[in-house]
Amino acid sequence: MRNARFTCLKSHQRLPIALTIAGSDSGGGAGIQADLKTFAAHGVHGCSAITCLTAQNPCSVRGIQAATAKMVVHQVEAVFEALPPGAVKTGMLYSGEIIGAVANLFARGKRPPLVVDPVMVATSGAPLLKPAAMEKLKRELLPLAALVTPNLQEAEMLLKCQIRTLGDLKSAAEQILNEYGCPALVKGGHLTNLDQATDVYFDGRNWLVLKAPFVRNVATHGTGCTYSAAITAGLALGWPLPQSVRRAKKYITRAIGASHRIARHTALNWFGKC
Repeated sequence: MRNARFTCLKSHQRLPIALTIAGSDSGGGAGIQADLKTFAAHGVHGCSAITCLTAQNPCSVRGIQAATAKMVVHQVEAVFEALPPGAVKTGMLYSGEIIGAVANLFARGKRPPLVVDPVMVATSGAPLLKPAAMEKLKRELLPLAALVTPNLQEAEMLLKCQIRTLGDLKSAAEQILNEYGCPALVKGGHLTNLDQATDVYFDGRNWLVLKAPFVRNVATHGTGCTYSAAITAGLALGWPLPQSVRRAKKYITRAIGASHRIARHTALNWFGKC
């Protein structure tokens, strides 16, 4: 019986590595916590660089304490030194100083693919990106991204337009690529006039229109983080970007559909089959 405790260590399976640069969610449903669960569900070792502490739960954000840009850089450099990731994602970056520091890191030499989830507003409505940081995000970070994954509200803020139809989603994805030089996955899950939750991906050559049935009466806290983390995990596993996006759409749809009850709230089911 004594040896049985250690049988899981015998294979020494080599895992791919992914890094998330994002804020911590004390409620465990979004941010760093959601990213690491998603990486684990895909068989990827997750590393993290925490940009902000947040005091939040599924209903509200009560406080934000940002790390210094220097500390964020130290965390990223420590990971790259000993645990070089196959892919990286950003989530809540919060300030222009942090965005500039991360962009500077990825502007140097060859880096793994970077997925930018442009976190601007929490599900509860609380702002998660300082207004002055928006231009820095657009000017310095997006041109370095392998993919940007805005939801409806974020795409409208990036482009200063309204998105109401499937055609608008397609136009937004094309405009992001033209303006910022990065492929885009524009998520239209909040479009109420469509019969399915529809997202549009465009990388300059490939169009994907990804559809899934709406899942009713389930809160969506953490879905954006989980979706972009699933794409990042796919890239770390060596999948091409379009395949990573398609598989991530299936993953997030299952995670929403199989949600758990936690107290009076719902939480995504990160550990269903990928």
